[in-house]
Amino acid sequence: MNSYKSKLLFPVLGLMACACAENHDKLYPIEALDGPNRVDMPTINEYVKLDEISLPENFEISLWAADVPNARSLARSEEGIVFVGNRGEGKVYAVIDEDADGKADYRYTLAEGLKQPNGVAYKDGDLYVSQVNKIIRFKDIKNHLTDPTYEVLFDGYPTEKHHGHKFIAFGPDDYLYVSVGAPCNICDPEEEIFASITRIDVHSDNIVPEVVAHGVRNSIGFDWHPDTQNLWFTDNNRDRMGDDLPSCELNELTEMGQHFGYPYWHGEQIKDPEFGDDGREAEYYEVPRVNLGAHVAPLGMRFYQGSMFPGNYKKKVFIAEHGSWNRSKKVGYKIALVDSENKNGVYEEITFAEGWLDHASQEVWGRPVDVMELTDGSLLISDDMSNCIYRVSYKE
Repeated sequence: MNSYKSKLLFPVLGLMACACAENHDKLYPIEALDGPNRVDMPTINEYVKLDEISLPENFEISLWAADVPNARSLARSEEGIVFVGNRGEGKVYAVIDEDADGKADYRYTLAEGLKQPNGVAYKDGDLYVSQVNKIIRFKDIKNHLTDPTYEVLFDGYPTEKHHGHKFIAFGPDDYLYVSVGAPCNICDPEEEIFASITRIDVHSDNIVPEVVAHGVRNSIGFDWHPDTQNLWFTDNNRDRMGDDLPSCELNELTEMGQHFGYPYWHGEQIKDPEFGDDGREAEYYEVPRVNLGAHVAPLGMRFYQGSMFPGNYKKKVFIAEHGSWNRSKKVGYKIALVDSENKNGVYEEITFAEGWLDHASQEVWGRPVDVMELTDGSLLISDDMSNCIYRVSYKE
C-alpha cells in the first residue's frame, strides 16, 4: 500500500476562488452526439411523486432526469454537462439537456464494472472519478462522450469496502480532496488515513495523500465557503447508541490537521462508550457548526452561489439528508438549509424541501443524495432510490 503523509498547517485553506464551474445565469444548448453508449432520457418516472414535495413559496420542483440508475454524487462542466457517480451499479454517467429547456434529453454511460464509483469531480476539461481504492481520470471528456476512456491516476487508497465509497471535489488550492471513511461502525483504526479527509496533487508524478482533517467517520459531501475558503463538510456519525444519539454533523475546518472526534467523542462532546477513554479530553476535538440530528445521514452539500434564488439564499448551505436506515422512527429524507453566517454563535438550520418520507405511514419513495447548481442557478438533487435527478427553480 502507498504511504500517506499528514502535515499540520495553520493558514486558511486557500486564497483563490472556489474551483467550481462558473454560473452564467441561464441554461445553454449542448450538442449531444449519437453513439453506442447514448440512450434517450424518458420523461416519466412512475416512482416519483412530485406533488408530495413541499417547498418554500415560489419554488418549484420538476423531474430533470427521469432515469439515472442509483444516481449519487454530481459534478458538471462549464456549459452544463452533468456527471453522475453511483455506488451500487458500478457505472458513471454523463447527462445532457440538449435544448436547454430544463429537462435532460440523453444519458451516456462513460464506464461500467467499477467499484463503488460514488465521487465525481470535473476540472480543466477532465473528469475524475473515485473508486474504493482508486482515482481514475477521463481526459478531455467533453470531446469523448461517445468513446470515453480512462486512466488510473492513483490506486493507493485503502481497499476496505465498509465506508469505502468516497466523495471528491477540487479545492481552491487546486488539490483534489478525497474522503476516506472509517472501515467500521465504530473502531480505532491503526492507519491514520481512515476516518479522514485527504487531498492529492493530481499533477504530481508521485501522488501521496495528505490528511487535512482527522476524526471524520464518513463524509460524503463537502464544499468551500465562498468568502473564507474554509472547508465545510457533512459527517455521518456512529450507529447503535439509540435513536437520538449521536447527532450527524456539519463541520468547518479552520486549520489544517484538526481532529473532529471520531471514535472518541461525537457531536458536542458526547463521549463514546467504547473508545472514549482511549482519546484525549473533549476540548481537544472540534465541535460541529451544526448538529443535524441522529441518523439523518447528511450526504452532499453545497454553498449556494447562484442568482436565480432570492438574495437571502446566497452563501447558505443546501444539504441532502439521505435518511435513517435503522432508527425506530425514520428521520431525514429531505433537503436541509443552513445559514453559514454565525449569529451569536448559532448557525440556523431549517427544512427546505421534504416529502420523500411520509411521517405518518413511515413509507419512503425517494432518498436525496447530492445537490448541485446548474448554470442558471437552479438546483439539482440526485436520488439513488427513485433513480432520478430533480431540478428546483424559483419564479416570482
